[in-house]
Amino acid sequence: MCGFVGFTNLKENITQNRNILENMNQTLSKRGPDEDGYYIQDNIAMGHKRLIVIDAEGGKQPMLEKYSYGDFVICYNGQIYNTEELRKILKENGFSFKGYSDTEVLLKSYIYYGNEVVKHLNGIFAFVIWNSKKQELYLARDHFGIKPLFYTIKNDTLIFASEIKAIFEYPEIEKKIDAQGIGEMFGIGPSHTPGTTIFKNIFEIKPAHFAIFNNTGMHLKRYWKLTSMPHTDNFEQTCENLKFLLNDAITRQLVSDVPLCTFLSGGLDSSIITKFAADYCKKEGLPPLDTYSIDYVDNDKNFVKSDFQPNSDNYYIDLMVQDLHTHHHKIVIDTPELASYLEDAMIARDMPGMADIDSSLLLFCQNVKKEMTVSLTGECADEIFGGYPWFFREDALTSHTFPWSIAIKERQEILHPQISQKVNLKDYIDFRYHESLDEVEILDTDSDETAEKRKISHLTLNWFMQTLLDRSDRMAMYNGFELRVPFCDYRLAQYVWNIPWEWKALNGREKGLLRYISRDFLPEEIVDRKKSPYPKTHNPSYLAKVKLMLTDIMKNTNSPINNLLNRQFILDILKTDGKSFSRPWFGQLMTRSTTNGIPLPSKYVA
Repeated sequence: MCGFVGFTNLKENITQNRNILENMNQTLSKRGPDEDGYYIQDNIAMGHKRLIVIDAEGGKQPMLEKYSYGDFVICYNGQIYNTEELRKILKENGFSFKGYSDTEVLLKSYIYYGNEVVKHLNGIFAFVIWNSKKQELYLARDHFGIKPLFYTIKNDTLIFASEIKAIFEYPEIEKKIDAQGIGEMFGIGPSHTPGTTIFKNIFEIKPAHFAIFNNTGMHLKRYWKLTSMPHTDNFEQTCENLKFLLNDAITRQLVSDVPLCTFLSGGLDSSIITKFAADYCKKEGLPPLDTYSIDYVDNDKNFVKSDFQPNSDNYYIDLMVQDLHTHHHKIVIDTPELASYLEDAMIARDMPGMADIDSSLLLFCQNVKKEMTVSLTGECADEIFGGYPWFFREDALTSHTFPWSIAIKERQEILHPQISQKVNLKDYIDFRYHESLDEVEILDTDSDETAEKRKISHLTLNWFMQTLLDRSDRMAMYNGFELRVPFCDYRLAQYVWNIPWEWKALNGREKGLLRYISRDFLPEEIVDRKKSPYPKTHNPSYLAKVKLMLTDIMKNTNSPINNLLNRQFILDILKTDGKSFSRPWFGQLMTRSTTNGIPLPSKYVA
């Protein structure tokens, strides 16, 4: 796993700008703490920061392949899970290899397949390849956008990077938020519209897209999407196919030259991942699998049941550890560090995110990184298999908006009155909501319920899941730590997409089908456990600490934040310990706004 930066101008030589490239690359040191590399030649400049996971010597980047007809140079962030299948095909077609890295396989796959290379990849990836023969740059991103890739164009120069902060190191790139950015940050946020960012003229390569930059401009093309088609397998075949796809996705992602573990919460999803991983270690004669969980100081003492968090994790974690005999580690986070890392989490994400849900994951990864470099997680099972309450709640299904983000009135009120008069968040949200629903393919053979659930699944996969994937990448890579998400295997997602809803919600349960097939290999208590999301602190000292932090900011009437937000509205929230803001800001856990974090200064607002 890594980060990369670069720029290209096809009209002029840019080799004199090495210092700019180095400054950009330096911002990504946390993503790639092990080594860096550079390639500058005529019209192209590329920089790379590397986190070594596979083939320390043979995977150095930027990687160059020279042929009589031209040079090919790659910068890449990710992991290709079908590397060995691709290597075999390439060898059969005359290619040889210097090492065993997936970087070399990816570059030579591009040389062999050309622009269609992405259709042959299974993995998490963002990469750029310079093709000197064609004088063009190829940019691509994985099926679900697990790995980030941003760009902007300034004076005929394409500037690209794994994170936005790196792009801002290029001269004359303005840090501005316009009306659309306000709509994204306060209307949609912490989610975002695919392809956009909160910053003016800064874009992302959309998931499942590639782009070509040449002398005719920037050309974007989609290479994959979830396709609606009749599900023809019977119930028994469906269950067997799911077991195969799950096992294949998980075991493919266990390849690593560095220490690897799983995150274990005792929930269904992480338990499935851990079960298959532990069995693989045993089968291959490897040491017992390392597992990690997160908790908070005094959390059991302060835990309060709710519809969204019905029970704590510790009992179920211990149950799985005893069942699988893993080597388990419990990471316990305290309130002061959880609050103090809110700003780090926002810096890691380049925008306000999910408050303590971000900073806790950042700290969790920081602690696990002391012993491990790679972890598998159960992320994305809820989105793929229908695990969230909004798949079942009538108020969410009939809300006619994104069901995880319904506090529109409060979102509007939190804006500074002058901004609020110019930006109507409801109009912007409605536009993005209907724009997204127009993409959904409904079949004539779909039942009414399956058709309705396709819509909400589409929204969940393309909006909510993207937010969680972005969170996972940023919080982990801020620590030079790699997270892998087997449930996000595009083959698994495509297969589940067309399974009738009546089967997915078997017995009226969230993830009912996933529970059903898990009975063959997981303890009954784990299978029947009600969904419980990523654990959140219940220690009242956290809210007290954040309240003090925000009060200090708001007391300063000259603080830039007061030009962006409604100061009186925030002060009113603070007086009631946030109880006046009772509806979820986002998802299941954020019952207060991202003012728990530190919003961007008004100097960024156009």
